[in-house]
Amino acid sequence: MKKRMNTIILILIAAFLIIQLVPYERDHTNPPVVKEPNWDSPRTRELARTACFDCHSNESTWPWYTNVAPFSWLAQNDVVEGRAKLNFSDWGKGEEDPYEAIEVIQEGEMPPTLYLITHPQARLSQAEKDELIAGLRATIANP
Repeated sequence: MKKRMNTIILILIAAFLIIQLVPYERDHTNPPVVKEPNWDSPRTRELARTACFDCHSNESTWPWYTNVAPFSWLAQNDVVEGRAKLNFSDWGKGEEDPYEAIEVIQEGEMPPTLYLITHPQARLSQAEKDELIAGLRATIANP
């Protein structure tokens, strides 16, 4: 039984090492900021930066674990999808639906729970969420 367990552990370690060689989803680049929204206040931008910019801007941070598969695959996918849905660094291209951003914040879907586990600083209090929502509404209303 112990020999079998050791074999399984060795196989798992070998598999982990092998997947590090797969050149998949490690494009941790940040394109230049093209155009940001006309923020209603610096505070709204600060709250958005804290809770949203890693996935929804061209100013993503890439912690060390985002270079380790399979975490790199998940992080890259989240950023690609996030930028496609709403990108605060390329504002006005037409893809974003800022009202949807407000809705998912209100419903507690953003930032996602899994993201908050590794980025506790992105956890906003209810008062901060309310402030961000009000600020986004004012920003959207004043293009």
